Amino acid sequence: MNRSTVFIFLAALSLILFGVLARLLPHAPNATPITAIAFASSIYLGKRWSLVLPIGALLLSDMVIGFYDWRIMASVYGSFALIGCWSWVSRKYGGIFPIFLSVMGASLLFFFITNGAVWLFSPWYEKSIFGLLYSYELGIPFFRNMFMGDVMYSAFLLGVFELVRAGIRTRSHAVKTA
Repeated sequence: MNRSTVFIFLAALSLILFGVLARLLPHAPNATPITAIAFASSIYLGKRWSLVLPIGALLLSDMVIGFYDWRIMASVYGSFALIGCWSWVSRKYGGIFPIFLSVMGASLLFFFITNGAVWLFSPWYEKSIFGLLYSYELGIPFFRNMFMGDVMYSAFLLGVFELVRAGIRTRSHAVKTA
């Protein structure tokens, strides 16, 4: 295996383990690094990883946490698959501002899809426009947690990858000049 393959393997394994542990350890509701994993893997590992790693972390942690209504669960997994695709925009354009806007959009996408699914498939809400709006109203604290988690985890993971990249460049440059 060449260095690039080893790096990708170790990075992918680390991201999955990080995602699983973060979901299993105590945390604020919806404040997990799954969105950040999609963005970091898309930008630094490649497009396909932005789908495989977040869904893999979800699946592995759900095996421990437990599964729930398959229709609502499909909305969660589907949302993260869309977020993985959405992260390709950040890969293409790069830069802090486009990434921040993409992360914000990802949080909103997840909020609207999953709360809509909970309204539609659970018995908790009246099946009317008022019930839908109420499901969104009650979801605001979860959205706030997710948004803050998405921003903080994305900044953390992207920062770690940039530090590793800078370290690799510095080491590579030092080897060439020696």
